[in-house]
Amino acid sequence: MKENTFIVIQATLEHIGYADQICHEMAESAKARGTGIAKRAPEYVANKMLEGKAVIALHPDGTWAGFCYIETWSHNKFVANSGLIVNPIFRNCGLAKAIKRTIFDLSCTKYPEAKIFGLTTGLAVMKINSELGYEPVTYAQLTQDEEFWKGCQSCVNYEILMSKDRKNCLCTAMLWDPTDKKNQPTHEEKKSCFSL
Repeated sequence: MKENTFIVIQATLEHIGYADQICHEMAESAKARGTGIAKRAPEYVANKMLEGKAVIALHPDGTWAGFCYIETWSHNKFVANSGLIVNPIFRNCGLAKAIKRTIFDLSCTKYPEAKIFGLTTGLAVMKINSELGYEPVTYAQLTQDEEFWKGCQSCVNYEILMSKDRKNCLCTAMLWDPTDKKNQPTHEEKKSCFSL
């Protein structure tokens, strides 16, 4: 199955019914991988949809296929594309890449001056982020907004983060800076990276 089989769009009010399933799958996926993830309540996910800060992927039959949302920090100077999740029955077909591309584009449209960053333990996400022009950075280069770091409290690795004074953890920090043109893929590179 190819990623173009799916509908990948900005989530709206009509999609809030998927919030429970999305949160359940986020938790199950983290448990299965044995990695940490900041837990989110269905109300939080639904609110992201209502704010226009989320992307959802659906199979043409209406089955939920994937999701990702935007968080903003430090007065919109930093944006995180968080909570990337793909329904297990639709994994390994390029859908995560399509979702990341769509949420990245939405972030650039909504916050054109913001640095976009992510923290991840997943190799697949690191590869996608690299294709988008993100580069590995130190934690000191991320937002220092206390609210962001509070979000890590529900992660199983939070004690590690705090024992290192928030200087590093098990996640790799990656950052895309809109002022750094060398990190931005050309139009042709974007097309080749994201068409399957």
